[in-house]
Amino acid sequence: MTLVQLPEPARLKPPDVVALGAHGMRTRPVRAVLSALGIAIGVAAMVAVLAIPASGAQALHDRLAALGPNLLTAGPGQTLFGDDATLPDDAVAMARRIGPVQAAAGTGTTSASVRRSDKIAPDDTSGLAVYAARPDLLGVLGGKVRAGAFLAAGNRDYPVTVLGSQAAARLGIDHVDPARPPQVLIGTQWFTVVGILAPMPLAPEIERSALVGWDVAKRLLGFDGHPSTVYVRAEESQVDGVRSVLAATLNPQAPNEVQVRRPSDALAAQKLTDTTYSALFLGLGGVALLVGGVGVANTMVISVLERRREIGLRRALGATKRQIRGQFLAESVLLSGFGGLAGVLAGVLVTAGYALSQGWPAVLPSAALAGGVGVAALVGAVAGAYPAVRAARLAPTRALA
Repeated sequence: MTLVQLPEPARLKPPDVVALGAHGMRTRPVRAVLSALGIAIGVAAMVAVLAIPASGAQALHDRLAALGPNLLTAGPGQTLFGDDATLPDDAVAMARRIGPVQAAAGTGTTSASVRRSDKIAPDDTSGLAVYAARPDLLGVLGGKVRAGAFLAAGNRDYPVTVLGSQAAARLGIDHVDPARPPQVLIGTQWFTVVGILAPMPLAPEIERSALVGWDVAKRLLGFDGHPSTVYVRAEESQVDGVRSVLAATLNPQAPNEVQVRRPSDALAAQKLTDTTYSALFLGLGGVALLVGGVGVANTMVISVLERRREIGLRRALGATKRQIRGQFLAESVLLSGFGGLAGVLAGVLVTAGYALSQGWPAVLPSAALAGGVGVAALVGAVAGAYPAVRAARLAPTRALA
């Protein structure tokens, strides 16, 4: 009796497995698109959630670099008995004596209100304050004048005012005509508006205020001459050192009554809050990705049930269980991979559009882009594992019955 040796089954090369997987997608394009859509939505959400905060962080970094993270502010706190403290009259001059301090300026709070018309009640402040200031304030803050001019030596003794950006908007003043400058009522005195400031993220209180000359505030508004806020620019490498001695320098008798802040820390804290919300949305993106994976698994199970005859025929022609497994696993990975690519593209477009609307630089972390496709492929492999094993276990006779 002669034994006939059967030839070993041919091994499928990786390109052949990929081609078989793609063939299954081409035969049912609508179903493939709908299945990949869930993966695409999840990946797009994850990419956008990672890229948008990165863009915001870069914008914050650029803003702080432009404004300077070396700005410190100091103001009066409370006394030991709970009363409001005051800064000495020479607090600004004392701040300038600190070695690493490059410049210092101050503002003083007045009790006056600013109104557009005398028909408005004096207690209707619209959330605006009136501060006494000197011409050197703008340089210390690194601010810019959007329209008109700032307080100068030539006009600081006259009833003129400079409005912050928000103050000007609330008072309905959007430009300054040198021929016919607008006027506002501060206290009981009409002041001519000579300038409007650009936004100042590091000094939001200035944005919501009307600035008048220091001596004019004393003469017309009852200002007591005590600075309410001292702004200090220090060498960047010495900011922490200046911060540690600033309170004792401004008020040597009661340094505990001085509050020192770094405005850039507030912006960084705000960014941390945004990051917390980003973690929440990242979780939601993960849930969407999980739902998409379940959809892919469901599609692959149905595909196995519908293609029983195809599986049986391939097994009868010599295909091994491993080849059947590879075919359906490749189809699942390709399906999720294409969904991941579409999701990454959608995430990039969403990030670019949002960054453009906010005036931010679009930052696209490479880890998020590569990870989006990689995670999608991994989800596809996990989702397609059971359908692929189920297809490989089908006996040829049963599948063809």
